Amino acid sequence: MARDYAARCPVSLVRNTWLVATAILLASQGFGAQKVRVEEELEAYPTESVDLRCEFIDGGGRTKLTQVSWIWEPIDGQRDNIAVYHPLYGQSFPNLSFKDRVVFLHNSLENPSIRISNLKMSDAGRYTCEYATYPSGNEQGTTTLVMLAKPKNSAKVVTAQAGTKSVVVAQCEAADGKPAATIKWLASVGGNHSTSTTDGPDGTVTVRSEYRLVPTPADNGREVTCMVDQRTQERPWVHSVKLSVEYPPSVSIEGYDNNWYVGRSDAVLLCMANGNPEPTTVTWTAASGALPDTVVVSGNKLTVRKVDDAVNTTFICEVKNKHGASSHQITTIVIEKRQVTPGPSSGAVIGGILGALAFIGIIGGIIYFIRKRLEDGEGPPKHKPPPPVKAGSSTEMLTKPSKPPTTTEMAPLSPGEVYYEPTGGEPVTNLDDETSGALNGGAPPVLDDSAKYDKINELKDRAADSHHGNDLDPSNHEPSAGNISRGESFVSPAMYV
Repeated sequence: MARDYAARCPVSLVRNTWLVATAILLASQGFGAQKVRVEEELEAYPTESVDLRCEFIDGGGRTKLTQVSWIWEPIDGQRDNIAVYHPLYGQSFPNLSFKDRVVFLHNSLENPSIRISNLKMSDAGRYTCEYATYPSGNEQGTTTLVMLAKPKNSAKVVTAQAGTKSVVVAQCEAADGKPAATIKWLASVGGNHSTSTTDGPDGTVTVRSEYRLVPTPADNGREVTCMVDQRTQERPWVHSVKLSVEYPPSVSIEGYDNNWYVGRSDAVLLCMANGNPEPTTVTWTAASGALPDTVVVSGNKLTVRKVDDAVNTTFICEVKNKHGASSHQITTIVIEKRQVTPGPSSGAVIGGILGALAFIGIIGGIIYFIRKRLEDGEGPPKHKPPPPVKAGSSTEMLTKPSKPPTTTEMAPLSPGEVYYEPTGGEPVTNLDDETSGALNGGAPPVLDDSAKYDKINELKDRAADSHHGNDLDPSNHEPSAGNISRGESFVSPAMYV
């Protein structure tokens, strides 16, 4: 067995290698034989036109073209020639369904492109451009024509009656579209939808969707929105509808204020009804029988011209529409005297006034306080400093010493203490801090040690002049207030005599 397998193995390898080489050669020949250039796929719409291009490519110019034909293969059907061109016999259009709708764009075998006008949905299919050539035989290329159709979209409301079962309340449709459309619903009410499709004879599809819910009177007038999406549309088609839910009327009576007193005029009752459709009949009756003579009825309005004991009864209002009837009643009680509605108490009024006044006072106090602070912080000073004391005036507080004091005599004076010179001069009074500060424009007097003895020598000279009969001239010896430097006092320093 081993010997037999070894004998067969080389033959199998050679055979497989030959088969692979043959397949590659055939494939290369097939690719080289593709000489007809066409478009792979085209899209078009009904009533429009489409150009089917075809061109023969022969690089060496060795192929002889004898005839070209266009063959149509519908989606469901058999192949059929729709256009033929022969350089000697001319053009031919054998298919009657394309007659007068197909033309050759060029009278040439090398470029036998055609145009199909007034397209129909049934024109969809495969179109083959086929050449009869020599010596290679037939050459061809195929284009697939896809027919598109924009759907006709619509949405409508379906009137429903309020109940306990789920019913259709709205419909949406995308008719005669290709490809089939997709329908969605946007709604704030609780419901669901179902969708169905129907194929048309020309390849179009109609899509229908129904929106269902259990309708209630509260659903009447609410919106639901249909949205259609399809390949041929640039954006989804959106349309909203308002639901129409019909129901029997509900009734109420308004206008009675529990103050129907004897003698009152034009007392009014209104019968208010809510239903879909609108109530067609409104009827007023009285439980005691016929309506009193003083009562006038106009539609849903009942007017009592003059209130008396006859209207001390129960009034009934009944309303009807096509889905049923509903009624409501109210008992009116006639009183002898008019009831006066009490107004606000005097205590509440007084309290409100006092509260308002207190609030105004608080606001005024705040404003005054703010203005006072501004005036105190930003205005000019209110106290003017006293003028400087001149020598020889009645306010002069120091005498002219006859001799300079010694070092031991320079003990500080107590505030207000007076000393006399031995020569009988005028008393010398020590000014307290407050007085001396006032005389210096509010600044405390400052006498430093370096200037103390200079002042004493000056006083000595002035005393000597006084003994010789020469009065001191204040204008010549007294420094002006403007020349007193900060830290100096225009008052002579106190001293012992």
